[in-house]
Amino acid sequence: MLQYDNKIDEKQLNSLALAYMGDAVFEIYVRRHLLQNGKVRPNQLHKEATHYVSAKAQSQIVHQFIDSGFLTEEELAIVKRGRNAKSGTVPKNTDVQTYRYSTAFESLIGNLYLSDQQKRLEEIIVAAFQMVEDKKGGTV
Repeated sequence: MLQYDNKIDEKQLNSLALAYMGDAVFEIYVRRHLLQNGKVRPNQLHKEATHYVSAKAQSQIVHQFIDSGFLTEEELAIVKRGRNAKSGTVPKNTDVQTYRYSTAFESLIGNLYLSDQQKRLEEIIVAAFQMVEDKKGGTV
């Protein structure tokens, strides 16, 4: 990753900015995961990726994290901030509640990435992948 003189203070960013970053970071992890698992055809890649990156999938992941107590207090606070962020728009293919929890998940990923918490970021991503794959009935 490129090095910049000034460090971004993730605590000062609004939740939608964190979600913007988190969306991109999670997408890269998902794409790498799919390629590592032998998926190479573009249509197949896109179809498989939607199991991970859709608002519905991300909302379910964050709900499971909350219900299981997997998140730290600080992470839970980030999730709540992300959930409560008002974006002004909602995609036409999902409801407001699902979209807000999806934004919460992306905010958490963005925060962990920007705060250089690589180990915890990857623990959360691995757990998210496992949830999606368990729901699908096996590995991708």
